[in-house]
Amino acid sequence: MSEQTNLVPKRRFKEFQNTDAWEQRKLGDLLENAYQGINTAGDKVEYSESGVKILQSKHITSGNITFDDARYLDRDRYSEYLPKYVPNVDDILFANIGTIGPSAVVTEVKEFLIAWNILKMTPKKESNAKFIQLQLQRLNIKRYFESVTTGNATKFVNKDEMLRTQIIVPEKKEQSKIGEFFANLDNLITLHQRKLEKAKALKSAYLSEMFPAEGERVPKRRFAGFTQPWEQRKLGELANFSKGNGYSKGDLVENGYPIILYGRLYVNYETVINVIDTFVDIKANSVISEGNEVIVPASGETAEDISRASVVGKPGIILGGDLNIIKPNSKIDPTFLALTISNGKQQKEMSKRAQGKSVVHLHNSDLKQVNFLYPELKEQQKIGQFFVQLDNLITLHQRKLEKLQNLKKAYLNEMFV
Repeated sequence: MSEQTNLVPKRRFKEFQNTDAWEQRKLGDLLENAYQGINTAGDKVEYSESGVKILQSKHITSGNITFDDARYLDRDRYSEYLPKYVPNVDDILFANIGTIGPSAVVTEVKEFLIAWNILKMTPKKESNAKFIQLQLQRLNIKRYFESVTTGNATKFVNKDEMLRTQIIVPEKKEQSKIGEFFANLDNLITLHQRKLEKAKALKSAYLSEMFPAEGERVPKRRFAGFTQPWEQRKLGELANFSKGNGYSKGDLVENGYPIILYGRLYVNYETVINVIDTFVDIKANSVISEGNEVIVPASGETAEDISRASVVGKPGIILGGDLNIIKPNSKIDPTFLALTISNGKQQKEMSKRAQGKSVVHLHNSDLKQVNFLYPELKEQQKIGQFFVQLDNLITLHQRKLEKLQNLKKAYLNEMFV
């Protein structure tokens, strides 16, 4: 394969399929200028309650700029930095000190200053800002910038080294077409990210209102028709307790018997578990679910980690070791119980009962002593169904977001050299 062929991407827009191969250029040759932001290290800068926001590298992700938690500089005191350190539309911001690699293009007129850990780059007219930012993002994915960092306590990519970076570019029209395509894709990803965050915030708000506050027996928000105070009993009076058995990550196989391992509760499962994506070859003495068990991790890194629960939604699933298994009686809805354990007063009580330092443990004997607050069964079921629907909405947005993110990765690999 010739060097010229290597400079043609796998996928091109139709109008460019018969045009010239891409060229290798130094990043600095594609820019009008590039410079670091204001030096905010140590006590050199004093922040204020209002004024001009100053952006740090932590506010940049690959393709996006967020102003969450951004601090202010007094406009009059730091007027010398205006407008030099105020980015313009189509400037590229690159985090090149500390957390290295995230980059984004400024897409709207908005006055803010950039801090010392951001390199601002202004493309020449014959260059497309989004296209260059995407090439930098691809280099970061390939760990290129990690390989050229210097420094001890604080890592950084030297500005001059950065400008000598080689990237491969087509003519401006093709750059612009690619840049527009990915800008639209990024906007769609951002839209679904916001929908996901909104759904999670909604769930958090309802959890705080639909369970009684400390010292209360009724919640702030209830479904119509329910007025009675909630009852309090020891959890040990309302359920039977057992443990999972055996198995670790080393036992996992590609195809086999579905299993829930305790570590997966921290990141992979919602309140009710119906879909299992881990499998093992079944062993003797395995604990198999009957359905509607509430499972709680028996160990973790922190007390907060193990103060959570999920419902096993169907029978025939292996329950691995280090899982506490709770089988509630007919007065308690399993989904409601899992929600209660994972949130509010009961979660705090469980956290206090957890024991250990480097590894924290929570035993069934601890769970039995938890003071469990609950309403009548119909209200429990109503609450459980409500939050399952919210979980389904969150999962839907999460899947759409992951699909778009994977689509972007695939296109980045095929549409760039």
